[in-house]
Amino acid sequence: MLLLTIGVMAVPRRPGVRGSRVLGARATTAARRDATEPAVGEMVRDPEAPRSVIDYALNRRAALRQLFGGGGLSSEFCDADPYLLRAARFHGEPAGHPCPACRGPNLSHVRYAYGDALGHISGGAFRSSDLSRLARAHESFRVYVVEVCARCSWNFLIEVYTLGDGVPRRPLPRPRDLMES
Repeated sequence: MLLLTIGVMAVPRRPGVRGSRVLGARATTAARRDATEPAVGEMVRDPEAPRSVIDYALNRRAALRQLFGGGGLSSEFCDADPYLLRAARFHGEPAGHPCPACRGPNLSHVRYAYGDALGHISGGAFRSSDLSRLARAHESFRVYVVEVCARCSWNFLIEVYTLGDGVPRRPLPRPRDLMES
C-alpha cells in the first residue's frame, strides 16, 4: 500500500538551491548585512539625500483619529518626555504647520541620529545643517524625525531614513573626559 502523505511532507531542498540553508549554519556576509545599509566600500551618489525612507503618516493619522474619536486618552499621545521637549526647544526646527492635537503654532521637528559610525555622538539631536555635514563625514547612520509640540506635549515619530556616504571609516574616538555610562 502506497502512502499518500508525500504531498504533505516537507521535502528538503538540495544544498545548491538558492534560499536553502541548514539550521545552525552561518549566513554569508551579504545575507547578514542590513538591507538598508550600503555595501562595504559602496559609494553613495548623494550622501545628503535620504535613502530607505520609512514614513509613519498612516500611523500618525490613525493616532489622531483615535485621539479625536474618543478612543484614546490624551495622555497616550500628549506625554512628551521633558528631555524631548528640551531637545525641541534647543535643536528643533519649525515644522511649518500647526500642531495636529492642539492647533498651536509651536510644532517643531527634532532629528536624532543613531549609528555605529557616529561613535560617542550617536543618539544626539541634530539640526538639518549638522546632518548634512555628518552625512559627508560618516559611512552610514539612521535619522529619526520626531514632531513635538511645546504647548500640549504632542510627540510622534514621523519619519526614519538613512544618510551617509558609504565609505567605511573608524568611528569617532571617545573623548577622555566623557563619563562612562
